Amino acid sequence: MLLWPTRAPGALGDRPQDCPALTPFAPTAPATGATVIVFPGGAYGMLAPHEGEDYARWLASLGLHAWVLQYRLGPDGYRHPAMLHDAARAVRLVRHLARREGLDPNRIGVMGSSAGGHLVATILTQFNAGSPAAADPVERESSRPDLGILCYPVITLRDPYAHSGSRENLLGTKPSPAQIDALSAERNVRPDTPPAFIWHTVADEAVPVENALMFASALRRAGVPFALSLYENGRHGLGLGTPEAPAPPWAKDLEFWLKGRRFLERSE
Repeated sequence: MLLWPTRAPGALGDRPQDCPALTPFAPTAPATGATVIVFPGGAYGMLAPHEGEDYARWLASLGLHAWVLQYRLGPDGYRHPAMLHDAARAVRLVRHLARREGLDPNRIGVMGSSAGGHLVATILTQFNAGSPAAADPVERESSRPDLGILCYPVITLRDPYAHSGSRENLLGTKPSPAQIDALSAERNVRPDTPPAFIWHTVADEAVPVENALMFASALRRAGVPFALSLYENGRHGLGLGTPEAPAPPWAKDLEFWLKGRRFLERSE
């Protein structure tokens, strides 16, 4: 499903990579009426399937409606704010569809890993209420998610803890200090930032664990509810894990948290 019925704002052409879209995954357990949109990781340079479709299928097994967002990427000629525009539009569109299809428009979550986690952190801190007078009913919807799930996320674009590849694909090779600060999510948390679940490993050598710690600290200072799960071992990009490289029990921890946030309660 294309995010916009015509060309996306700022599109460079009509190639598949110019056309941000959502892929749906229906619940495979009794539906709860809640929805999670997945932003795959990949340093804003690619979209990792194991952090997209694999997550969506797992979420569907919990009774959630899931969508995977294909957002625009740096190597295809895009820079911020194209990625944020895609994320915001995805939240608006899924909320609009939830109203239309009898799902809960007030239980719309977003989930992302690595750079996808950065995109989650960005929409959690840079949403808006929508445009009530817009001709397009989708644009009347709020882009504020109801919660965020951040898996070994890129949070800061400031050295020494930035992931340089994500920063370059997002902002180019010579971003200004103001651009870096504007996209360092730990500097943009506010009291109305949605609740968040964050997990990371201390052993992560690609995206330092300080990213998760800084975001959690910022949420704490702002009084925003959050859960933080840290594990000693595990490489970057584990996702749900494999037999050869098992992941920590973050999925069980997240399921527990989602129950507390009432995302796994069945709709009446």
